[in-house]
This record gives sequence, C-alpha cells and structure tokens, in this order.
Amino acid sequence: MKTISRVYDTYAQARAAVADVEAAGVATSEVSLVANKYVNDEYAEVDDSSKASEGAGAGAGLGGAVGGGAGLLAGLGMLAIPGLGPVVAAGWLAALAVGAVAGAATGGLVGALIGAGIPDDHANVYSESVRRGGTLVSVRVNDKDANRIQAILDRHQPIDPVQRGADYRKGGWTTFDPDAPAYMPTQGEIDRMRREDRAS
Repeated sequence: MKTISRVYDTYAQARAAVADVEAAGVATSEVSLVANKYVNDEYAEVDDSSKASEGAGAGAGLGGAVGGGAGLLAGLGMLAIPGLGPVVAAGWLAALAVGAVAGAATGGLVGALIGAGIPDDHANVYSESVRRGGTLVSVRVNDKDANRIQAILDRHQPIDPVQRGADYRKGGWTTFDPDAPAYMPTQGEIDRMRREDRAS
C-alpha cells in the first residue's frame, strides 16, 4: 500500500478530489480528509477539544450540507488533533492523528503523515497548511493504482509543498510546532475560505 497526500487551499477543491477518488473505485475506508474548522460556519465557533469530541458524532450534518451523501464526506465531524486543535475530519489518517501520543516529537498530524510514508518536510508543511486554512486529503492505494489516483488528486490543483514551505519560511516559520498557539485566521481569511467553498 502507498499513501498519497495532497493539501488544497480551498475545501471545495478537496471535496471534489475526494468525490473523484471515490468515483474511481477507491473504498471510502482508504480516504481521509482533515480541514481547518473555519471552512464551515457550523464548526467555526468550536474552540476547545471537549466541544470537538462532543461534536465528533455529528458529522453527517456537514457531509449532507456540502453535498456528500454516501462516502467519506457524509462522515465528517469535529475532532481534536494534537497540535491543531478542533478540525473538521474523517477517515483513517484523522483517527491516527487523534490517537498519536501527546508530547511525542512526531505526534499528531505530522506523526500520522510520517508514519504513513509522507516525507518529513512535506508532513510539516501539510500540517501547517491545515492550521492556516487548507484541507488535507490522504488516500491509501495499491502500488499498481498509485499513479492513476495521484493524477486524479493533482487535477484539483493542490499546493506545491516545496514552494509553500519556502513561502512560510520567508515569514519566519521553520517547522510545524504542535505547541504553538492555535492559528486564528483573520475575518477576511475566514470569509475567503467560505466564499470559495460556496462558489463551487
């Protein structure tokens, strides 16, 4: 098995990528999504892990609201991931990230990604991108299907982790810090995330 991960600047891009991957025959159980909580009004006010865990079972409402139906999007809910706090998530990778040992050097989402075979540099950039408003999609596939599924994910314009990491470093970022205070997007950034999603 191989894990292919991509981060999208908009939730709409990620949602379309998930739908296309599932339509290509990938089982829902092999697909994961982790999104910044601000992509949706329903979860934006959740600000602590107790509320996140309470809301974890209510994911079907979000899935239906964004056109999910059967499949991964129908199972979205709130989860608290170490280092990120409350996120909108579903799937095997999210479960790994939530279960990561607190305080481990590579815990949380970074540790789950590295454990799944994603290079360290990319795992850190992907985690930081989710913190800043992006949406991560990860798919486990057989080696023989990897190129086909990668091409599907790449059709939806994911970020380039090398370029995005360079952009972050220009602002003083060095690596994902699970102990850093939660990133709070500006109201303009939140409005942009939601506007882009509604436009799709």
